[in-house]
Amino acid sequence: MKLFILILGFAFCSLSAQKALPLDTLKLKEAGDMLADDYGNLYIYKNKDFSFTKYDSLGKQIGKMMLTVPYKVQTVQNPLSVPLFSENAQELKFVDQNLNEIQRIDFKQKFAFIKMAYAEDLQQIWLLDESSKRLIQYNFRNDTTINSYPFDASFDDLMDLLVFENKVYILTRKHFRVYSLKFEKLFEVPLENGKRFRRENEFILVITNNSILKYIPEKELVKIFEDPDAQIVDKNTLSYFEIKANNLYLYSLEKSKEPKLQTDPEQKPTEKPSDQPKEQSDDATGQTVEKVEEQPKEQSADKPADDTLQKLIEETSEIQAVGI
Repeated sequence: MKLFILILGFAFCSLSAQKALPLDTLKLKEAGDMLADDYGNLYIYKNKDFSFTKYDSLGKQIGKMMLTVPYKVQTVQNPLSVPLFSENAQELKFVDQNLNEIQRIDFKQKFAFIKMAYAEDLQQIWLLDESSKRLIQYNFRNDTTINSYPFDASFDDLMDLLVFENKVYILTRKHFRVYSLKFEKLFEVPLENGKRFRRENEFILVITNNSILKYIPEKELVKIFEDPDAQIVDKNTLSYFEIKANNLYLYSLEKSKEPKLQTDPEQKPTEKPSDQPKEQSDDATGQTVEKVEEQPKEQSADKPADDTLQKLIEETSEIQAVGI
């Protein structure tokens, strides 16, 4: 009976960790990418027709763009200003919460050939110029180049670019690399099916086809979410999202903390200060503790016997003295 209850408990936990969202499978079919903002809105990009569509958490369409050439959606963390870069069109555009274009930046007039662009904020863009092999920090508000750094890296299989705290993060089809602005390689690790970066405060995340990894600076990449059967995965600050078998699922971030703690070397489970040391001391010195506990018992048992014998000797001596 207890085993049956335990199995039901595990089944309940697994079901409660996963929640199917009411988005039509036809809307998810042939999706090339999916992103989720912190309001629970979903953005679907389709490679087939270059469409970019936004839905709310109930599956209602909020906006849609029909693009003429391929674009790469950088991030939707600020839904009021979503950046999209096109290598074909050599331009970066920003769209608002309804996917209406609010600004377009044309690179053809000022630069040779931009392979990748990263919008740091609403003023500055980092550009990888393939022709000049340079990393350019560009202020598009006043049309000025702030800095330019030699960057002689391979641009053939480049997937994404991110610049944060004087470090350049490069994602290719086969590797994840970190450089300084002086083009010094700080970290490199093989990585399959990398798609894009996501920055959450000081943490850098790497999104692949079916997993999400967290970068431990100059040490390793740690998987914080993975589903081998997923087609596309993403996350916001509260949940993980995945498309699997043309269905959309949400996983609460709270449910995923336990496996994350087991794989993340920087985070360790909290231990109870009162119980755990006691268990460790009993396990480590069990035999010694037992002997220490037994020894006082033997002493306490022998002492009353010695006192009784001494009293009998004294009483015998007194009787002999009296002459009985």
